[in-house]
Amino acid sequence: MKKLLSWLCCLHWFLPVSAQAWQGEVIKVSDGDTLHVQRGREIVKVRLYGVDCPEKRQSFGPQATKFTEQFILHKKANVETVDTDRYGRTVGLVSSGRKLLNRELVRAGYAWTYPAYCKKQPLCNELSKLEEKARKRKAGLWQERNPLPPWEWRKRNQR
Repeated sequence: MKKLLSWLCCLHWFLPVSAQAWQGEVIKVSDGDTLHVQRGREIVKVRLYGVDCPEKRQSFGPQATKFTEQFILHKKANVETVDTDRYGRTVGLVSSGRKLLNRELVRAGYAWTYPAYCKKQPLCNELSKLEEKARKRKAGLWQERNPLPPWEWRKRNQR
């Protein structure tokens, strides 16, 4: 029995990071793709995996932030950790009920699939298809003729 408990305690070190899922309340939305989630006594900054929303000062940035606030602010969130980024933020999939925020932002036209970082299949393929459908419907930021992806906007506006 002791060997089994020891083995189970050590098993979590060998599981992929994406297997780590937890719940908390979203207490703050920094922008469309970044949240602060209360997990017990800890506040965890979460960056949404696989998507990139317009920056706050970018066209449609405020709308993306508002969409995220309406979707999840002050609600219980399920967070599936995928990675930790270079800033120490948890990168993950965030859902409320049966809806995945990462997916809903793209569907509504408030986020791009982030090609440099979206590698998890089949999710990233699905996000790309949803982005194409949003473009065709001219949903959200796709109302603009040539919206500038946030990764390009950040390069142009570095301080």
